[in-house]
Amino acid sequence: MARRRHHYKRRTKGPAHEIDVTTFLNLMVVLVPFLLITAVFSRLTIVELNLPSSAGGATSADQGFRPEVVVRAETIEITNGSQVIAAIPKVDDEYDLDTLQDMMISLKKEYPEQDSASVLMERMIPYDYLIQVMDVVRSVEIAVEGGEEDEYELYALFTEISVGDAP
Repeated sequence: MARRRHHYKRRTKGPAHEIDVTTFLNLMVVLVPFLLITAVFSRLTIVELNLPSSAGGATSADQGFRPEVVVRAETIEITNGSQVIAAIPKVDDEYDLDTLQDMMISLKKEYPEQDSASVLMERMIPYDYLIQVMDVVRSVEIAVEGGEEDEYELYALFTEISVGDAP
C-alpha cells in the first residue's frame, strides 16, 4: 500500500499542464489583418426601385410623359405607355445599349423635368441585361470638354426607376 500512496503523491506534485496557444495566436496574427484589409475594399451599393403593385391602379392623365423601356428577346422598345416611340434591334446578337443611351439622352433633353422611367423585361432574359439597361436609363457618362482623354462626368437621366414584367 505504501507504494500506491507514493505513486499517487508523485502524480499530484508534478508541474501543472499549460495550454499551448501559440498556434491560435499565429492564426489571429494572420487572420485579423486580412479581414481588416478586405473590409476596406468591400462596398455596398443600394439602388431604390419602385415595383409595380398587384392592384394595377390606373395612372392619371396629368402625369405627363413617362418613358418605358421594354426589353424583348430581339429588340429594345421605348414607349410612352401607349405607343412605341422607337425599337432598337440587336446588333451581333447583343443589345445595342449605345443607341439606347442616345435615345434616353434625347428624351431627357425633351422632357428635362421627368425623373421617372420604367424598365420592363420579358421572361427568360438574363438578369445581367436588366442591370445594364437600368444603368443606361439612370445615368450617362459624357466626356469632359477640354479635359483629358479619360475624363468623364456622370449625368443623371431618369433616376426613379420602376421594374416590372413586359406586357
